Amino acid sequence: MQSQVSRNQPITNAPSTFNQFWENVKAIAGPYWYPTEPEGKAFSEVIRAWGMLFVLILLIIALVGVTALNTFVSNHLVNVIIEEKDYTKFLKTLLIYSLGLISVTFLVGFSKFVRKQIALDWYKWLNNRILSKYLSNRAYYKINFQSDIDNPDQRLSQEIEPITSNALSFFAIFLEKILEMTTFLIIILSISQQIAVFMLIYTIIGNLIAIYLTQELNKINQEELELKAEYNYSLTHVRNHAESIAFFQGENQESNIIGRRFNNLLKSVERKINWERGKEIFNRGYQAVIQIFPFLILGPLYIRGEIDFGQVGQASLATGFFANAMADLINEFGTSGRFSSYVERLAEFSDALEAVTKQLENVSTIKTIEENHLAFENVTLETPNYEQVIVENLSLSVQPGEGLLIVGPSGRGKSSLLRAIAGLWNAGNGRLVRPPLKEVLFLPQRPYIILGTLREQLLYPHTTREMSDAELKEVLQQVNLQNLLTRVDGFDTEVPWENILSLGEQQRLAFARQLVTRPSFTILDEATSALDLKNEGNLYQQLQSTKTTFISVGHRESLFNYHQWVLELSQDSSWQLLRVQDYQIQKSKAMVTSTSKKAEIKIEDYPNNESQNQSEIDTIEKLTHKEMQILTNYSLGTVRSKASQGQSITTKDGLTYRYDKNPRMLKWVRA
Repeated sequence: MQSQVSRNQPITNAPSTFNQFWENVKAIAGPYWYPTEPEGKAFSEVIRAWGMLFVLILLIIALVGVTALNTFVSNHLVNVIIEEKDYTKFLKTLLIYSLGLISVTFLVGFSKFVRKQIALDWYKWLNNRILSKYLSNRAYYKINFQSDIDNPDQRLSQEIEPITSNALSFFAIFLEKILEMTTFLIIILSISQQIAVFMLIYTIIGNLIAIYLTQELNKINQEELELKAEYNYSLTHVRNHAESIAFFQGENQESNIIGRRFNNLLKSVERKINWERGKEIFNRGYQAVIQIFPFLILGPLYIRGEIDFGQVGQASLATGFFANAMADLINEFGTSGRFSSYVERLAEFSDALEAVTKQLENVSTIKTIEENHLAFENVTLETPNYEQVIVENLSLSVQPGEGLLIVGPSGRGKSSLLRAIAGLWNAGNGRLVRPPLKEVLFLPQRPYIILGTLREQLLYPHTTREMSDAELKEVLQQVNLQNLLTRVDGFDTEVPWENILSLGEQQRLAFARQLVTRPSFTILDEATSALDLKNEGNLYQQLQSTKTTFISVGHRESLFNYHQWVLELSQDSSWQLLRVQDYQIQKSKAMVTSTSKKAEIKIEDYPNNESQNQSEIDTIEKLTHKEMQILTNYSLGTVRSKASQGQSITTKDGLTYRYDKNPRMLKWVRA
């Protein structure tokens, strides 16, 4: 389904366009007015909706009937004044005419009230239906991978209500104006067949012209709706990234971006104004001709005495009502372009939500098993579009209470493995064994800060949990956020948290949630990247004290201190799983080898002028104190002490190193 109507769309496509529009309307309106799904609306709600619609139809029929009756009363009133000149009959007729006008006033008010109430009920139902689709099966997440679906938030917040209100408005106005035109045409026919025939032909021609004029308006309305959505998004983007823009001093660039989108919107609005001007001139001219024509026909008839003056007035009044009804109908068709745009975008959005949650056929997916532990069994994970393999034949099991650290080059799918655990990505094959997601807490690099109070922030996602202020204060103390309460008025204060908390404070707040909920499993995606080493150490120690099983993604070497296992992902989709100590040794050896290749030197004269009679190049492995600490069980202080005392050190792999104090060396070298 295309999201934009082509400006050069040929007229021959009109039937197919209308058919598609009608199918969209049925898809949106059908489940409300005629539900067929078992989980659809309750029968009592359907009866209520149809009952209110029936009342609306009765009110419209009554309105048209009383209005038509008043034209006859008006005719009689004029005759009483001019011909009969009976004061008593004049007062009675005037009273009846006044009661008719009062009845019309109340009927108009009640019909609009019922119409808007039906639209409101339909809007509530339709909004809940689309919102349920949006939030179920993580469609709100998956829809972001649909490049042709723009601004889902605007489609939800701004484009559902106009559908129901415009649909009910169009239905009520269409029914009312068709009844009015038919009724007043019959009245005119009873007075003059010539006028009736002329108005019928004139109506047909006017409708054809109106359809032609509204075709381009419909396209402009669709274009304007999309450009307005883009403009709104650019403003929202600035609000969401205000701090980054301020740091970069990017106000001029952002102003240019917003200005371009606003100028595109202005051009569309200007085109719309020009076409609406032409349509307005047509409507006014159309009404003027209808109002003048009866006098051209009826004037001579009255002068010749073939009709009375009351009939002239009634015919003039009837043609005026007919003209106004026709103008309202044409205007409603003109504004229906915006309605069709809303319908098309909502139908497109609804179809996309269903598509992203539907399981694709003939594709392989990772099978998920819910048990009380975490394991990958020959899992090959691919991107959702199946275009790239992230990791191949991964098999590992994380034991209860242990920590697994996932490392690897940037962009190699470390976070993608976490998405697989969460069930967000399942393209590939193999078996993933994991606990129920309600027992897993995810801590991303940029924590999710909800719209709510401090209490709700800490208790999220279980905001109904009961915890005392004292307990929450203790949690804040544990994550070094004890001063937060001095910046807000208690736990039940709602403020824009993302604006008043730094990223580091937000990460500590996320850890506080972990201490509150104490899940069996915790997944951390660079969750301490904005913290200093002291705060990071404190939080991981708190995490370990909860006896949770946790998986971390990170690049810091300090994270090795809090995990037992390391999973390294490589560029070629391969992987290796090692204990932390073995991984550090492996990396140190790789570093030594790399350093050796770069440090091959020919031993020349030393400062003491002692000749080293060597005929070939010696390879010297030069290691720092930190590298020696990794290769041994000694602390960094012990390594430095042995270096100053000239003592040698034997590493875990049995090699012996000595510290070369030569000013040109100052490194550990193999003995």
